[in-house]
Amino acid sequence: MAWIVLIISGMLETVWAIALAKSASFSRPAPTVVFAVALVASMAGLGYALRSIPVGTGYAVWVGIGAVGTAVAGMVALGESTSLPRLLCLLLVISGVVGLKFFH
Repeated sequence: MAWIVLIISGMLETVWAIALAKSASFSRPAPTVVFAVALVASMAGLGYALRSIPVGTGYAVWVGIGAVGTAVAGMVALGESTSLPRLLCLLLVISGVVGLKFFH
């Protein structure tokens, strides 16, 4: 159960990062609310998961999911670069996160 919560929390990190960018320095109410709710839920889930997952592994997986998710969302929805080196680097992050899950 902790791993499922951790994965969902990592996805919520993507949500709050994108909402933060869309909030225009907290001047737009809807993205600001989405940011705040997703941030609290993401942190709460991370805290729950860390009760049974080692902190180094759990935090790295959480950050990895959020970083990859945010980069992919930026590429798909915000027109950011999808160059081969960027995609290869994202694959490295994913392989590291998967490795941490299996070798914790």
